[in-house]
Amino acid sequence: MEVQHARIKNGWFTEVSDAHFPGQGFSLRVEKVLHHSQSAFQDILVFKSTDFGNVLVLDGIVQCTERDEFAYQEMITHIPIYAHKNPKKVLVIGGGDGGVIREVVKHSCVESATLVEIDKTVIELSQRYLPEMSCSISDPKVNLQFCDGFQFLRNIGSSDLDAKYDVIITDSSDPDGPAEAFFQKEYFQLLNNALREDGIVIMQASENVWLNINYLGELIQTAKSVFSNTGYCYTTVPSYTSGQLGLIVCSNEKDLRLDVAHRLPTSEEQQKMKYYNPKIHHASFILPTWADRILNTRQA
Repeated sequence: MEVQHARIKNGWFTEVSDAHFPGQGFSLRVEKVLHHSQSAFQDILVFKSTDFGNVLVLDGIVQCTERDEFAYQEMITHIPIYAHKNPKKVLVIGGGDGGVIREVVKHSCVESATLVEIDKTVIELSQRYLPEMSCSISDPKVNLQFCDGFQFLRNIGSSDLDAKYDVIITDSSDPDGPAEAFFQKEYFQLLNNALREDGIVIMQASENVWLNINYLGELIQTAKSVFSNTGYCYTTVPSYTSGQLGLIVCSNEKDLRLDVAHRLPTSEEQQKMKYYNPKIHHASFILPTWADRILNTRQA
């Protein structure tokens, strides 16, 4: 019996969200539904598209496609790691598809990478249907923790310096359902407590300048209320609504240039990358005039 899904009609999957991108949607043509289930935390859909490869959808929102996932995974990973002068210990919260971890272990300077994922089903399905993304989950550097990211951070905050991280990457889904708390001030405070003095945090903003820029501005102000050095950059991902996704980068080192790669990729590292390079690292922080006024100077 063929698997059906409410968002698939006449052979097309359509992503819509009045909360995040009212008045528009994004559709992909479906070749075959590979999996659909309700885990303990969320609705999970995996389908093979005709043009974007296999697609992972959580609660009706596209998380990644095989065709363009690298544009997101590389930027959310390499921007903080190359901005940091000596990153050895990395924490990834969310990202059960394995894409961020795949990028983290490309760095020889990274000695350990902890992946905290609340939904084990996402990892299992990614290993089955997204093997090129999940290929490094079993890497010797990787430590898997199946638990709530909030509680994991709370435990770190009460620990000594050795338990804290140089880089923390929040690869959560959008702020609906179980991921909603990852966009509140308390979460930024927990991130700060889990970070070493010279550490860097990055998180996906769920928004970009073409969607709800006012919400994005509020989120950046929330980050600034906790971190003394905060920047906004973006990556272009065709399978995300409007084709762009914002990233918020934070540190407590006031003099640190977040928009500059302080360590340059080796030739071997650069050959492994499809999107990231030091020039695009810097360019991703440059915004159109109207957006820069709203986000960086808070002038409408």
